Amino acid sequence: MKYLNEQTFKTVVDSTPLVSIDLVVKNSKRQALLGYRTNRPAQNYWFVPGGRVLKNETLDSAFLRLTKAELGISCRREQAEFLGVYEHFYDDSALDEQISTHYVVLGYVLHLDVELSSLPNEQHNQYRWFYDEEIMKSDNIHRHTKWYFE
Repeated sequence: MKYLNEQTFKTVVDSTPLVSIDLVVKNSKRQALLGYRTNRPAQNYWFVPGGRVLKNETLDSAFLRLTKAELGISCRREQAEFLGVYEHFYDDSALDEQISTHYVVLGYVLHLDVELSSLPNEQHNQYRWFYDEEIMKSDNIHRHTKWYFE
C-alpha cells in the first residue's frame, strides 16, 4: 500500500476520482449505524462508515483495514452484501475547502451488532443507530448516505 504526502494527495484529489468503500452496517433490530462526521467532506452530517482504497491495496485488504479502522472489527468482504457502485461529489475535500472531491464508491451491507461506545472517533465524534424511515426524513443525514436506503 502506498500513502501519499499531503501535497501529492492534494494534487490527486484535485485531478482524479478516488475509490472508496462505504459500509452500511445493520444491526439485528434492522437499524443502520451512522456516525456524525467531524472531517470534510460531509462534515457535520450523519454518514455511514467507510474510507478510501489505497494504491496497490486489493479490495479485500481495503475491506479488512476499513472495517477494523471504522468499526473496530476486521470483517471480510465476502461477509458483506454488495449494494452497487455510487458516485459522490463534494464541493470541498479532506485537505482543502476549495478543492472538490469525486468518489467512486463501492457500497456494502454488513450485518453486525456493534457496541457504540467501542467505535473509533477519528472520523466521527458520535454514533447512533437509525431506522430507515428516520434516515430518509432527517435533514442532518447526508444525501449520499440516504441513497443507500432508497
